[in-house]
Amino acid sequence: MRIRTFVATGAVLAAAATGALTQSAVAAPATTPWSASYGTAAVAGTKWVEHRDSGLTPLVWQGTLKNTGSGCYSVWTSVAHDMWGMGPEKQATQCGAGSVSFSQEDSSLTFTSVQVVVCRGDKDTTDCGSWVKII
Repeated sequence: MRIRTFVATGAVLAAAATGALTQSAVAAPATTPWSASYGTAAVAGTKWVEHRDSGLTPLVWQGTLKNTGSGCYSVWTSVAHDMWGMGPEKQATQCGAGSVSFSQEDSSLTFTSVQVVVCRGDKDTTDCGSWVKII
């Protein structure tokens, strides 16, 4: 009888521990807000690190570009790996009043930093606000 009680108790403890691990594994990651603006447009979003079953821990950032004017504005990001910049990449453009959302991630295993900027137009980063480091 004692052995059965011990085994049953051990099984309950193991199930409880497994349940606790599963609960923490699916918990939402901690997010950090960021924002930038220029002219009649502003972008705001969050960033976080995901922990996936594959073992990868990508950096994820998402946001919404809002424009209150009649012109076109774009949000651009620049990702650097171990101090090597990848150059600006356009994430979204909004022409006229309205908003557009975007999401991006980087699964590099090296040190990564990400900057974001809002620019007038949709062609390049020549007429922009200040770059904001989000990661």
